[in-house]
Amino acid sequence: MEKEKKILYSGMQATGKLTIGNYIGALKNWVNLHEDYDCFFGVMDLHSLTVRQNPAEFRKNARLIYTQYVAAGLDPEKNCIYFQSHVPAHAELGWILNCFTYMGELNRMTQFKDKSAKHADNINAGLYTYPTLMAADILLYQSDLVPIGADQKQHLEICRDIAERFNNIYGDVFTIPEGFFPKTGARIMSLQEPDKKMSKSDENENATIYLIDDRDAIIRKFKRAVTDSEAVIKYDPANKPGISNLIEIYSVVTGKSFEDVEKEFAGKGYGDFKMAVGETVADMLDPFHKRCDELLADKTYIDHCMKENAEKAAYFANKTLRKVQKKVGLTERIR
Repeated sequence: MEKEKKILYSGMQATGKLTIGNYIGALKNWVNLHEDYDCFFGVMDLHSLTVRQNPAEFRKNARLIYTQYVAAGLDPEKNCIYFQSHVPAHAELGWILNCFTYMGELNRMTQFKDKSAKHADNINAGLYTYPTLMAADILLYQSDLVPIGADQKQHLEICRDIAERFNNIYGDVFTIPEGFFPKTGARIMSLQEPDKKMSKSDENENATIYLIDDRDAIIRKFKRAVTDSEAVIKYDPANKPGISNLIEIYSVVTGKSFEDVEKEFAGKGYGDFKMAVGETVADMLDPFHKRCDELLADKTYIDHCMKENAEKAAYFANKTLRKVQKKVGLTERIR
């Protein structure tokens, strides 16, 4: 991975079960992009510690997410797919960047306010400095592009601010990353509360299609999706959020425009449309399920991928970390 191509960096937290929102909004885009860029994809397990975890469940989920990255079509030979905690440079650079991040910047982070409201009994320092660790994740690999949704714009902005501040003091140490915004499918909404983003931590299982859901579960959940009483299949997010969310899902999976979807189902009822969306999503996930089952049965292969990619990630991360340590005046390690 010499810098002949631009470097793309992204990752997902290691908690919960991945959803079709994660697949359509992130994984599918990663697969489409990975031939054109040198890609680093992290399972962000250090970030997940801001919320208390059941250790055994946490390890199982993190490994499953890693496996699902590969099952979705990310090649561990062509991409660097690794666990954040397996590369100590993340935490080391995160601490150094804390010392170049202002309290006022962290105080403005809306995600801290939102998560503090949800976890009022565990408002910890890690939750507060989460954006600084995220900046370290991105900057360690001299990332040019970061695929993000609208809800992550603020984090990328603070990352850029920190990098520019550091560069202004010490010279061109960090590449200033740009956001990559998918044209469609970036924000899949809850099937039960279509004004909210689909979440892998939603307590209502009917609100979320998980990647590990079987065909029957997928179709059943789409049949129960909240719509409206108008019974007209029309893309209108402001007035018809439920049906518009289903149209967007169907559009992304089939490649058809919203207008084509409306024409295809003109005069048909919501029941027919929900069934069509459910079957289409189930068909899309069928090869993914088969590949995932194969990988879960091949522990040796996944272990090999984890080890090789952790070493690859550490090599690139440590090059940046050593440069930063020298710039700030830390005593060089005797090797």
